[in-house]
Amino acid sequence: MTGEHERPDVEALRATLERRFRTVESTIDVGGRAVALTHPASAEDLIDEAEFERDERMPYWAEIWPSARVLAAHVARLNGVGRSLLELGCGAGLVATAATLAGFRVCATDYYEDALLFAELNVRTHTGRTLETRLVDWRRLPTNLGRYDYVIGSDVLYERSYGALVARAIDVTLAQGGEAVIADPGRVSADEFIRDAAKRGLHIAGHGRLPFVEGQIRQQISLYRLRR
Repeated sequence: MTGEHERPDVEALRATLERRFRTVESTIDVGGRAVALTHPASAEDLIDEAEFERDERMPYWAEIWPSARVLAAHVARLNGVGRSLLELGCGAGLVATAATLAGFRVCATDYYEDALLFAELNVRTHTGRTLETRLVDWRRLPTNLGRYDYVIGSDVLYERSYGALVARAIDVTLAQGGEAVIADPGRVSADEFIRDAAKRGLHIAGHGRLPFVEGQIRQQISLYRLRR
Protein backbone atom coordinates (compact mmCIF):
# COMPACT_ATOMS: atom_id res chain seq x y z
CA MET A 1 0.00 0.00 0.00
CA THR A 2 1.04 3.61 -0.35
CA GLY A 3 2.97 5.47 2.29
CA GLU A 4 1.08 7.81 4.60
CA HIS A 5 2.35 10.93 2.82
CA GLU A 6 0.86 9.67 -0.44
CA ARG A 7 -2.61 8.85 0.93
CA PRO A 8 -5.52 11.01 -0.22
CA ASP A 9 -7.62 12.70 2.46
CA VAL A 10 -10.66 10.78 3.62
CA GLU A 11 -13.16 12.65 1.45
CA ALA A 12 -11.00 12.23 -1.65
CA LEU A 13 -10.74 8.51 -0.91
CA ARG A 14 -14.50 8.31 -0.45
CA ALA A 15 -15.11 10.12 -3.73
CA THR A 16 -12.73 7.78 -5.56
CA LEU A 17 -14.45 4.66 -4.22
CA GLU A 18 -17.94 6.04 -4.91
CA ARG A 19 -16.94 6.67 -8.52
CA ARG A 20 -15.76 3.07 -8.90
CA PHE A 21 -18.44 1.27 -6.88
CA ARG A 22 -22.14 1.44 -6.15
CA THR A 23 -21.92 1.91 -2.39
CA VAL A 24 -24.23 1.87 0.62
CA GLU A 25 -23.88 2.67 4.31
CA SER A 26 -24.88 0.04 6.86
CA THR A 27 -25.27 1.30 10.41
CA ILE A 28 -24.02 -1.33 12.84
CA ASP A 29 -23.98 -1.29 16.63
CA VAL A 30 -20.42 -1.93 17.81
CA GLY A 31 -20.13 -2.04 21.58
CA GLY A 32 -22.93 0.48 22.00
CA ARG A 33 -21.59 2.81 19.32
CA ALA A 34 -23.29 3.21 15.94
CA VAL A 35 -20.81 2.73 13.10
CA ALA A 36 -21.97 3.72 9.61
CA LEU A 37 -19.89 1.39 7.46
CA THR A 38 -19.44 2.26 3.79
CA HIS A 39 -19.21 -0.80 1.54
CA PRO A 40 -20.24 -2.00 -1.94
CA ALA A 41 -24.00 -2.34 -2.34
CA SER A 42 -23.74 -5.83 -3.86
CA ALA A 43 -20.96 -8.40 -3.85
CA GLU A 44 -22.51 -9.93 -6.95
CA ASP A 45 -21.74 -6.73 -8.86
CA LEU A 46 -18.04 -7.42 -8.28
CA ILE A 47 -17.80 -11.00 -9.54
CA ASP A 48 -15.06 -11.26 -12.13
CA GLU A 49 -15.27 -14.44 -14.22
CA ALA A 50 -11.61 -14.23 -15.24
CA GLU A 51 -10.49 -14.02 -11.61
CA PHE A 52 -12.75 -16.93 -10.69
CA GLU A 53 -11.36 -19.05 -13.51
CA ARG A 54 -7.81 -18.26 -12.40
CA ASP A 55 -8.11 -19.11 -8.67
CA GLU A 56 -11.83 -19.27 -7.78
CA ARG A 57 -11.60 -15.80 -6.29
CA MET A 58 -14.96 -14.45 -5.10
CA PRO A 59 -15.62 -10.95 -3.65
CA TYR A 60 -16.89 -12.15 -0.28
CA TRP A 61 -15.13 -9.17 1.29
CA ALA A 62 -17.90 -6.83 0.19
CA GLU A 63 -20.52 -8.46 2.46
CA ILE A 64 -20.91 -7.56 6.13
CA TRP A 65 -21.11 -11.06 7.56
CA PRO A 66 -22.71 -11.96 10.91
CA SER A 67 -19.38 -13.33 12.17
CA ALA A 68 -17.76 -9.95 11.55
CA ARG A 69 -20.45 -8.23 13.59
CA VAL A 70 -19.99 -10.63 16.48
CA LEU A 71 -16.20 -10.31 16.36
CA ALA A 72 -16.41 -6.51 16.16
CA ALA A 73 -18.55 -6.46 19.32
CA HIS A 74 -16.04 -8.72 21.08
CA VAL A 75 -13.04 -6.63 20.06
CA ALA A 76 -14.79 -3.40 21.05
CA ARG A 77 -14.89 -4.60 24.66
CA LEU A 78 -11.10 -5.17 24.83
CA ASN A 79 -8.53 -2.66 26.03
CA GLY A 80 -6.23 -2.25 23.08
CA VAL A 81 -4.11 0.63 24.34
CA GLY A 82 -0.46 -0.25 23.82
CA ARG A 83 -1.31 -3.50 22.03
CA SER A 84 -1.03 -4.62 18.43
CA LEU A 85 -3.63 -6.50 16.38
CA LEU A 86 -3.50 -8.26 13.02
CA GLU A 87 -6.72 -9.00 11.15
CA LEU A 88 -6.77 -11.87 8.65
CA GLY A 89 -9.28 -10.92 5.95
CA CYS A 90 -10.52 -7.45 6.89
CA GLY A 91 -13.27 -7.05 4.28
CA ALA A 92 -14.68 -3.52 4.29
CA GLY A 93 -13.20 -2.81 7.71
CA LEU A 94 -15.89 -3.30 10.36
CA VAL A 95 -13.66 -5.22 12.78
CA ALA A 96 -10.63 -3.06 12.02
CA THR A 97 -12.73 -0.01 12.90
CA ALA A 98 -13.86 -1.59 16.18
CA ALA A 99 -10.27 -2.54 17.04
CA THR A 100 -8.95 0.94 16.30
CA LEU A 101 -11.70 2.49 18.42
CA ALA A 102 -10.65 0.12 21.22
CA GLY A 103 -7.14 1.57 21.08
CA PHE A 104 -5.27 -1.17 19.19
CA ARG A 105 -2.54 -0.52 16.66
CA VAL A 106 -4.11 -2.41 13.78
CA CYS A 107 -2.71 -4.03 10.67
CA ALA A 108 -5.54 -5.10 8.36
CA THR A 109 -4.90 -7.67 5.64
CA ASP A 110 -6.96 -8.97 2.75
CA TYR A 111 -6.66 -10.78 -0.57
CA TYR A 112 -8.33 -7.85 -2.38
CA GLU A 113 -6.74 -4.42 -2.58
CA ASP A 114 -10.19 -2.84 -2.89
CA ALA A 115 -11.12 -4.31 0.49
CA LEU A 116 -8.11 -2.57 2.02
CA LEU A 117 -9.22 0.75 0.54
CA PHE A 118 -12.70 0.44 2.04
CA ALA A 119 -11.20 -0.60 5.38
CA GLU A 120 -8.92 2.42 5.31
CA LEU A 121 -11.86 4.69 4.50
CA ASN A 122 -14.01 3.36 7.34
CA VAL A 123 -11.26 3.42 9.96
CA ARG A 124 -10.23 6.96 9.07
CA THR A 125 -13.86 8.15 8.99
CA HIS A 126 -14.65 6.85 12.47
CA THR A 127 -11.32 7.24 14.25
CA GLY A 128 -9.26 9.82 12.36
CA ARG A 129 -6.37 7.35 12.47
CA THR A 130 -4.46 5.94 9.51
CA LEU A 131 -4.83 2.18 9.12
CA GLU A 132 -1.84 0.02 8.29
CA THR A 133 -2.79 -2.40 5.49
CA ARG A 134 -1.14 -5.32 3.73
CA LEU A 135 -2.21 -7.26 0.66
CA VAL A 136 -1.88 -10.90 1.77
CA ASP A 137 -2.47 -14.27 0.14
CA TRP A 138 -2.53 -16.98 2.84
CA ARG A 139 -1.07 -19.48 0.36
CA ARG A 140 2.03 -17.30 -0.02
CA LEU A 141 2.21 -15.65 3.37
CA PRO A 142 4.73 -12.79 3.61
CA THR A 143 7.65 -13.49 5.90
CA ASN A 144 7.78 -9.93 7.25
CA LEU A 145 4.32 -9.48 8.74
CA GLY A 146 5.76 -9.40 12.25
CA ARG A 147 4.11 -10.66 15.45
CA TYR A 148 1.06 -9.26 17.19
CA ASP A 149 -0.60 -9.38 20.60
CA TYR A 150 -3.89 -10.34 18.93
CA VAL A 151 -4.50 -12.12 15.63
CA ILE A 152 -8.15 -12.22 14.61
CA GLY A 153 -10.41 -13.25 11.74
CA SER A 154 -14.12 -13.60 11.00
CA ASP A 155 -15.69 -16.20 8.70
CA VAL A 156 -12.33 -17.19 7.23
CA LEU A 157 -12.82 -21.00 7.22
CA TYR A 158 -15.25 -21.32 4.30
CA GLU A 159 -12.96 -23.38 2.03
CA ARG A 160 -11.55 -26.80 2.98
CA SER A 161 -7.96 -25.69 2.51
CA TYR A 162 -8.35 -22.63 4.73
CA GLY A 163 -8.27 -24.45 8.07
CA ALA A 164 -4.57 -25.27 7.78
CA LEU A 165 -3.75 -21.93 6.11
CA VAL A 166 -5.37 -19.86 8.86
CA ALA A 167 -3.73 -21.98 11.58
CA ARG A 168 -0.34 -21.42 9.96
CA ALA A 169 -0.97 -17.68 9.58
CA ILE A 170 -1.76 -17.43 13.29
CA ASP A 171 1.26 -19.54 14.23
CA VAL A 172 3.75 -17.29 12.45
CA THR A 173 2.20 -13.94 13.49
CA LEU A 174 1.02 -14.41 17.09
CA ALA A 175 3.37 -13.02 19.71
CA GLN A 176 4.35 -15.06 22.76
CA GLY A 177 1.63 -14.56 25.36
CA GLY A 178 -0.78 -13.30 22.71
CA GLU A 179 -4.26 -14.49 21.79
CA ALA A 180 -5.98 -15.38 18.54
CA VAL A 181 -9.73 -14.99 18.12
CA ILE A 182 -11.60 -16.55 15.20
CA ALA A 183 -15.34 -16.03 14.71
CA ASP A 184 -16.97 -18.80 12.69
CA PRO A 185 -20.59 -19.78 11.89
CA GLY A 186 -19.76 -23.48 11.34
CA ARG A 187 -17.87 -23.44 8.06
CA VAL A 188 -16.44 -26.50 6.36
CA SER A 189 -12.86 -26.29 7.67
CA ALA A 190 -13.53 -25.28 11.29
CA ASP A 191 -12.68 -28.73 12.72
CA GLU A 192 -9.52 -28.99 10.63
CA PHE A 193 -8.50 -25.53 11.81
CA ILE A 194 -8.76 -26.57 15.46
CA ARG A 195 -6.81 -29.78 14.83
CA ASP A 196 -4.07 -28.09 12.84
CA ALA A 197 -3.76 -25.26 15.35
CA ALA A 198 -3.33 -27.82 18.17
CA LYS A 199 -0.50 -29.49 16.25
CA ARG A 200 1.20 -26.10 16.18
CA GLY A 201 0.84 -25.66 19.94
CA LEU A 202 -2.18 -23.35 19.70
CA HIS A 203 -4.91 -24.59 22.01
CA ILE A 204 -8.45 -23.46 22.72
CA ALA A 205 -8.45 -21.10 25.71
CA GLY A 206 -12.15 -20.36 25.35
CA HIS A 207 -15.04 -21.24 23.07
CA GLY A 208 -18.32 -19.36 23.21
CA ARG A 209 -21.33 -19.69 20.92
CA LEU A 210 -23.29 -16.52 20.39
CA PRO A 211 -26.63 -16.24 18.58
CA PHE A 212 -27.00 -13.83 15.68
CA VAL A 213 -30.54 -12.93 14.64
CA GLU A 214 -31.40 -10.31 12.04
CA GLY A 215 -34.43 -10.57 9.77
CA GLN A 216 -34.40 -14.06 8.27
CA ILE A 217 -30.79 -14.71 9.32
CA ARG A 218 -30.35 -17.14 12.21
CA GLN A 219 -26.81 -18.21 13.02
CA GLN A 220 -24.80 -19.49 15.95
CA ILE A 221 -21.37 -17.87 15.84
CA SER A 222 -18.48 -19.65 17.54
CA LEU A 223 -15.77 -17.48 19.04
CA TYR A 224 -12.61 -19.55 19.28
CA ARG A 225 -9.92 -18.04 21.52
CA LEU A 226 -6.50 -19.66 21.08
CA ARG A 227 -3.24 -19.35 22.97
CA ARG A 228 0.08 -21.17 22.93
